[in-house]
Amino acid sequence: MTARIREFLKQRTDDGPCLVVDLDVVRENYLAFAKVLPDTKVFYAVKANPAPEILKLLAGLGSCFDVASVSETQAVLAAGATPDRISYGNTIKKEAEIAAAFALGVTLFAVDCEAEVEKVARAAPGSRVICRIHCDGSGSEWPLSRKFGCEPAYAVDILELAHRRGLVPHGVSFHVGSQQHNIEAWDRALASTAAVFRACAERGIALTMVNLGGGFPARYVRKTPKLESYGKAIFRSLRKHFGNAVPETIVEPGRGLVGNAGMIEAEVVLIAKRLPEDEVRWVYLDIGKFHGLAETIDESIRYPIRTAKDRDDTAPCIIAGPTCDSVDVLYEKTPYPLPVSLAIGDKVLIEAAGAYTATYSSVGFNGYPPLRQYVI
Repeated sequence: MTARIREFLKQRTDDGPCLVVDLDVVRENYLAFAKVLPDTKVFYAVKANPAPEILKLLAGLGSCFDVASVSETQAVLAAGATPDRISYGNTIKKEAEIAAAFALGVTLFAVDCEAEVEKVARAAPGSRVICRIHCDGSGSEWPLSRKFGCEPAYAVDILELAHRRGLVPHGVSFHVGSQQHNIEAWDRALASTAAVFRACAERGIALTMVNLGGGFPARYVRKTPKLESYGKAIFRSLRKHFGNAVPETIVEPGRGLVGNAGMIEAEVVLIAKRLPEDEVRWVYLDIGKFHGLAETIDESIRYPIRTAKDRDDTAPCIIAGPTCDSVDVLYEKTPYPLPVSLAIGDKVLIEAAGAYTATYSSVGFNGYPPLRQYVI
């Protein structure tokens, strides 16, 4: 917890769970990415946390932005960024959405199938397109499914179609899985990317950009490699697969930029046992899957949880949210050690919660309001 967050929570008077994000940490994270990948442009993945204060800060620092909707596009422009600093990275778009983004000045779109190329050609003529390929997400805590990305060999046909339709085949993108712990994960994807570059060149199409995607981790319970290690590994792989002709590169960190900048303060609502002799207690918080902690699905993301009683003896607990839905359980498969002295009404702090929390919060399931967010 930063001193600024600690002071804010000390002065806080309202009730209910809240997320507090420290902009100083976001700034430090952005500068760290710029340092370890100096020849790579940073495109912040807006979906991680689209708070206007975060977007304004990053726009002022010179960041570019990866957007997934027209609303996110408008938010980035309102924060002071220009359209040439925006990549529309969502490969699933209505044609009207493509047209709206194009009307706002966006000319860089991601595709991963021929049908999407046809839509972009009609709605945003002359635009640049990046073809997203599927890659192995092993080593990540939040692997991405086959919902996104074509097989690498098919990407060549898709990019050739883009060329025939008057678009500019600009490059290849991939995503190695969110919260990626294997610094060599980019190597496999870059091998496939380089093969696409060579095959396109044989057809007279010169690609110029590689979108290295996200995957850079925030620090949760599990220890993560240093950001410098990722930068060095990625550069080695670029030189290995592209030689001296390294293309333009961009990255799309979301979690890596804002994850450790935020902390949730929540409260213990109930502590219960199902039988008197049970060793494992059920600890219910006033926040759950429907209030921003959706990434605890399958216990994929294991947030650090702190209390004022952490020096006391601990015992395993099942942690759940407050709603009347049986899926609203955060950690059961692997119980969480919490202080035996923990009591109803105690505050708990959920660390590294700056990404994919506030925007995952429901608008009012069971009558609970969305997660409040304060950006300081």
